[in-house]
Amino acid sequence: MKKIFLPLSIIALSFQLSFCATPKLDTQEFPKTEMKKQKIEITKLMAKELAKGLPKKVDNYTMLKSITGKGSTLIYTFEINTGVKKDETVIKEDHSRMKKAVTKGVCSTSYKLLTAGINTTYIYKSASTKKTLFVFKIDKTKCIGLK
Repeated sequence: MKKIFLPLSIIALSFQLSFCATPKLDTQEFPKTEMKKQKIEITKLMAKELAKGLPKKVDNYTMLKSITGKGSTLIYTFEINTGVKKDETVIKEDHSRMKKAVTKGVCSTSYKLLTAGINTTYIYKSASTKKTLFVFKIDKTKCIGLK
C-alpha cells in the first residue's frame, strides 16, 4: 500500500498542477489621463515648494520673483534691472544670447524633469516698466544637441 501511495500522490499532484491557472501579470500601461493628472499635481507641489523664500536675488541685475505651475509647466518669472537701456534695446540685443544661456542651463539642470513631461517657461520682465522682455518655453525637444 505504501508503495502505491507515493506514486499516486505524485500523479495526483501533477494532475492538479497542470490544470491550475497561471497567475496573470498586470503589464498594462498606466492610463494617460492618470499620468497627466499626476504630472499636474507634481508640478503644482514643486512650484509651491520652490517658491518658498521668493523673491530671491539671482545676480546683480536679476531677481526671481515667482514660480508657479500651470498644467504640467513650471513658470519662473524674473525681473531684470536694465539700467538706462530701453526695453526695446534689451529685447533686440539680448534675446538670442539669453535664450541660448537659459535653454542650456535648464537642459543641464532639469533634463530628467523635461523627459518626464514637466516643462518650463522662463519669463523675464523689466524691473522698471514691468514689460515682458523675453519668454522662453523649454521642453525636452529644445535640449537635443545641447547635452
